[in-house]
Order: sequence, then C-alpha cells, then structure tokens
Amino acid sequence: MTLITRRRGVAAAVLAIAAATVLATLLSRASAPQSAAAASHREAPLISLDPEADITDFFMFRSYEPGQSDKVDLIMDVIPGEEPSSGPNYFNFDPSVLYTFNVDNDRDGVADDIRFELSFKNQLRGDTTALGLPLAYTAIPPITHLDGPGSEGLGVRQTYTLTMVKNKKRTILADGLFAVPSNVGPRTMPNYQQLVDEGTYSLDGGIRIFAGQRDDPFYIDLGAVFDTLNLRSPATDMLSGFNVHTIALQVPSTLLTGDTGTTTLGAYASTSRQKISVQGKDADKGKWVQVQRLANPLVNEVVIGLQDKDRWNATDPEDESKFLPYYLKPRLALAMQLVFGANTGCTPFGDATCSPSPPAAAADPALSNFNRTDLVNVLLKYQATDTKLSELLRLNLNVPPTPLASQQRLTVLAGDNAGWPNGRRPIDDVTDVAVQVVGGPNYIASGAGDNVNANDKALPGAFPFIASPWDGRGRFHINP
Repeated sequence: MTLITRRRGVAAAVLAIAAATVLATLLSRASAPQSAAAASHREAPLISLDPEADITDFFMFRSYEPGQSDKVDLIMDVIPGEEPSSGPNYFNFDPSVLYTFNVDNDRDGVADDIRFELSFKNQLRGDTTALGLPLAYTAIPPITHLDGPGSEGLGVRQTYTLTMVKNKKRTILADGLFAVPSNVGPRTMPNYQQLVDEGTYSLDGGIRIFAGQRDDPFYIDLGAVFDTLNLRSPATDMLSGFNVHTIALQVPSTLLTGDTGTTTLGAYASTSRQKISVQGKDADKGKWVQVQRLANPLVNEVVIGLQDKDRWNATDPEDESKFLPYYLKPRLALAMQLVFGANTGCTPFGDATCSPSPPAAAADPALSNFNRTDLVNVLLKYQATDTKLSELLRLNLNVPPTPLASQQRLTVLAGDNAGWPNGRRPIDDVTDVAVQVVGGPNYIASGAGDNVNANDKALPGAFPFIASPWDGRGRFHINP
C-alpha cells in the first residue's frame, strides 16, 4: 500500500498521532520491544499570513554528535518555502517576534520550568547604506565575514540576544550575536561555510547556538497529498530546493533537568508578538501573545479542525483537553479509510475503551464508533495513567542516541528507539510513522507511507544538524 498524509497537514495528523502513541510506550516501557511508531507549514489561516512567525519544524533529541551525548539539542525552523533566489531582500528573522523554546522538567504538563528566548535586531550598514545601493547583499567587496573587513557588502545584518528564564529569573546568556544571512550565491558569498562557522557560537556552560538560513529538512510529495491523496511513484519531494530559517540550541541535559531527578522532558517551540494598545497619540506595547506553537509534528494540520486552528495556535499545550474530541475521533483516519479502502483501528497503546478495535469501518462520517484513546496516550501524556493532558514533544533521556549512520528513518518501527516520538531528529520520516500509527494494524502490516524517503540534501552529523541552504544562483527543485 502506498499512502501519504497531506503535506504537513495529513502528514501532520498522522505524524502527531503516531508520535504520541509510540512515545507514551517508550516512556512507560522503555525496555520493551516497540512495534509502532510530521511537521508544520502554513497550517492555519492566520499564521499562513505571518511567515516569519510560522514554525515549520521542531526537533528535540539527545545529541548524536560524537562526544556530545550529554547534550540536548532544541531546533526550531521558521519561514516556510523560502525560494533561494528571492532577491533582493531575501529572508530574515522578524525583530518583532519572540522565538522561544519552552521546557517542562517536572512532568506536570506545563512547559514553564525553563524557557530560552531569542530576540533579533536589524542593522542597515556597510556599503549598502554608504553608497545608497538597492541591494541588501552585494559583492562590493564579496561577503567573507560577518563583521569587520569582508563584511562591507552585508547591508542588512541581524544581531540577537539569547535569554534563559529559569525559576522566574531572567539571565542573558549572550548578546550581540550575528545571525547568518541568506545564501545569495557564490559571487556575493564565495565561502558560505565560513559565515556559518562564524555564526556558530560556543557559550559558557557548554552551550552552543546558531541562528541563520538552512535547507528545509522536511520531505514530502506535497502536491500529490493535497490532490486528495493522489499518490504516485516515483514521487516528488515538493520541498526540495527550498530553505528555512533555523534556530539551533544545544545545552547540557543537566541544565534542563536541574535537581528534579527527571529522566523525561517535555517541550514545545513558540512564537509570540506583542499586544499593542493605543492611548492618545502614544502607542504602548503590551505583553507577548503566542501566535503559534509546535511540539509533535502535524497536529494542527490534520488533527485539529479548520474552525479551531487559529485558536489552537494561541492556546497553551497544558489546555489541550479543549481539543480532546479531535484526538478521540481523528478525521484523518476516516479520510484514509475512504480513499484507500482499508479500515483503520486502534494500536495497542489505548485502554479497554479504545475503538474501533479490532479494525472496523466507521459507522458514519461522524466517527460515532471511534474512541482513539491510544492516540491520546501517545500524544498528550507522559504515561497512560496520567490525567493531565498536554500536547508536548517528549524525550526520554535514558534512551541513548543513535549515531547518524545507524539512524532509521522509521524510528521505532525499525527498532530505533532514539527517534520520534521519543523526541524528534531531522532524519525521522514522521510522515510514514504517523500514517501507520493513525491507520492502525492494517496500515502497519502493509508498511503504509509516501514514496519520499529522504531529504534532498544529506544531513550533517554535527551541530547545527541541518544541511547548508541552497544558494540563490545555484538552486534547483528535484523532479522525477
């Protein structure tokens, strides 16, 4: 059976569900064999109008870089569908957006124990300003450094501040760091890797940070998926040749766990904008308001109903009970049944009330015979007995990282317990894993999934773990 979930939409629901199911099992039975195990681009009406605040992917994993297994990596990608040749202004982080990693280290489902916040500033400088040039980046001279001689052509430069909030105390970990600009091309930026190296910082306490453009690591035949799952072979990776903006943060695991003694973390990425109230002629900026969140991939795309997508983005993960009916009666499962003719059903991760079990066709489009407690256990709980529901990406620190060369894209389905939904790595094929888990036994047995099985660029085995971006002059989009 060849099956694909909709873009990061259908894939999202599938992926999110799969992730939660397997993750719950991983955390409650880490030593037991695992038999079963997505992303987010323009998944809701409002955020589709705000690309700089649109989180495309969130990754969290124990570092598999040699010698760094005591570290945890948190990666947020934003700005979907960056066409590398989109000059003259290219792409940048938004100075009016607060980019945040939110961590729960006491298993209460509230990710407010530790936060890492990044805020950006723009500088108009160099020859662009001095000569009144119309271009943000120029080869007069070529850009070979982020600062000092060789940076004159870097007309728009971004700096940023990294702040940690822990125990209600705010600590600035670094200020005035340079973000790595968009990869314009070889004449303007003859050694882009040099800029990447300069923009990768090692801070006190074993922390590393990178902010800048990278290749989009998600892979899927998006066009075929949204043509009502009109799949094909060979398939086309619709995201090949496109870039994103990446924030990668590596920290010692002990910084995240503190003195809690926990071996399991929950986390999500969020973007926020300031609420503005106007009084007389003065504009007064108010508190930060969350405009998007992302933990498990594809939840908003294919689990949450269209009428609630914007509300879901603005809601904190610990309030996920408001959206519980979408998990118990997954519309994606019904769509898969109707399109592919194979019944969906519960995986072994639900309770005695989970249905349909054994797999049975939906009685009606309202999914009246569906009660997918297995998906709730996987996506919304640390363990099946929890009563608090919270949609977080969870990471069991007791599971050792798998070296990149040995990582399996199907993660737990292929015996690799260090991948999604036990955290998430860039290589993880969350689409296929999620499709099989949401589909249930029939889809697991048939190996359901799309025909796009790898990213368009090889993934590096070292920080920041996302491949170098396509350049504006040399980019191309892969077709069959």
